[in-house]
Amino acid sequence: MTSTPGSPASSTPPPHGDRRSAGPGPASSPASRTLLALACGVVVLAGLHAAAEVIAPLFLAAVIIIICHPVRFPLLARGWPRWLATTAVIVVAYLILAALLAMLVWSGFRFAALVRDFVPQLRDAVSEVETWLATAGLDTQIADAVTSWVQPTNILSLAGGVSGTALSIGTAFFFVLAYAVFMAADAGRYATAPRYFGVSRAGAIERATRFSSGVRRYYVVNATFGAVVAVVDGIALSLLGVPGAAIWAILAFVTNFVPNIGFILGLVPPMVMAFVVGGWQLALAVVAIYCVVNVVLQVFVQPKFVSDAVSLSLTLSFVSVVFWTFVIGPLGAILSIPLTLLVRALLLEGDPRQDWLRWLSGDDVEPAAEDRAAPDPVVAAPDRPATAPQDPEGPARGDADDDAPR
Repeated sequence: MTSTPGSPASSTPPPHGDRRSAGPGPASSPASRTLLALACGVVVLAGLHAAAEVIAPLFLAAVIIIICHPVRFPLLARGWPRWLATTAVIVVAYLILAALLAMLVWSGFRFAALVRDFVPQLRDAVSEVETWLATAGLDTQIADAVTSWVQPTNILSLAGGVSGTALSIGTAFFFVLAYAVFMAADAGRYATAPRYFGVSRAGAIERATRFSSGVRRYYVVNATFGAVVAVVDGIALSLLGVPGAAIWAILAFVTNFVPNIGFILGLVPPMVMAFVVGGWQLALAVVAIYCVVNVVLQVFVQPKFVSDAVSLSLTLSFVSVVFWTFVIGPLGAILSIPLTLLVRALLLEGDPRQDWLRWLSGDDVEPAAEDRAAPDPVVAAPDRPATAPQDPEGPARGDADDDAPR
């Protein structure tokens, strides 16, 4: 039986396994690819969250080694052997970690002792606040909600938690010390990568170098502004007679590494202590000083330098603090910017198709020529018809042509 060309029997199915005529499936659509990438990201972030106690110290050690790595180059230029230059990097990293650990442990225990010493004054201050709120006509539940967070029992538990956190951070630093030794040795070997793979892996080496430079610039800017803010705040609190001025100065220095919200974290404890010992007048003076010093330096001046150093938008900087704190814990607030830079270097900078996302993140990306919008055509305004200039020595060329014989 022969089938006519127009009959259904004439359309033979494609061979088995040949799917070219079926067209793109649902899995290849942009929405499906986006959902698949998000699902993979959720799985990776869940793994990071589960291993936060290992990942956070590991990345902190990596950041410390990145900061200290330039110490190696002048030593090698002077003829030092590689093992001795690596030892110098490890020593500098240990000194930085020891200084951070000493500040955290000392300030944590001093804060706990300070709170215990001022428990009677704290109770009196809470009673005054409750009386004032009742006099103002606020509902009892509202007054309780406002004053509950400054109850002595809550403050004591917070003080105990701070000292316990300082001890846990100190324990984590022992892992950081071990990581730093191996990372410093490997960093010396990785520094020779351009010599061997400068042609075949130039893009990856350039991204790694750019990431390391951005991390160093970020922490140099933050440390500089943090030191200035800490000194000014400490001197001001000492002149005002606020107890624990050195503790709050260290707190101001540490919280300066937390983008955008570090100012609030560093303000609340000294403001509460000033209210306990001097009433609302002294607390208001502390708020005024912090607003003048910290807001001017940390909100108006520092973001400009940070933006130039790492090329991240302000919105992404703020969101990264909350996001990485949720993923890996308290160290995520301090490491939020380097972690965000690492994700951008791994996922976006290696793919030219992601230049749009890099630009949205705040990076300085020069768009391709085909991505630029064509400029609007310039339409000249109507004008009088141009007339040929008259030659003073004879008629215009057009007139001469008209007079010529045809």
